[in-house]
Amino acid sequence: MLALDYLGGARVSKSKAGLLQGTLDMLILKALSLGALHGYGIGQRIGQISGEALKIEEGSLYPGLYRLERRGWVESEWDLSDNNQRAKFYKLTRTGRKQLILEEQNWERLAGATKKALRAV
Repeated sequence: MLALDYLGGARVSKSKAGLLQGTLDMLILKALSLGALHGYGIGQRIGQISGEALKIEEGSLYPGLYRLERRGWVESEWDLSDNNQRAKFYKLTRTGRKQLILEEQNWERLAGATKKALRAV
């Protein structure tokens, strides 16, 4: 399992932090594309959709959610969770759905170019 937590512990260059931040943003948007979730649920969903290969640490997840909310890609409201606890639920905005499409296209291009470069002689 790969844990995505670029904020804790090791120093990361700005370019690597930007790449990881963009990847995290895309994963959060993708998780929310299936419906509103609270923070813990978003982490769980990312684990599910990645075949349990990715785990998002709280120290990265919540700053990511706040960042997406500031950009207008996600909005939140307080509600009751399945176990009757107050929780903040996040959902994609229309702008967030459009951004997810762009993020997925950019990721496909980057992954394709990286794969091509790695296969070069």
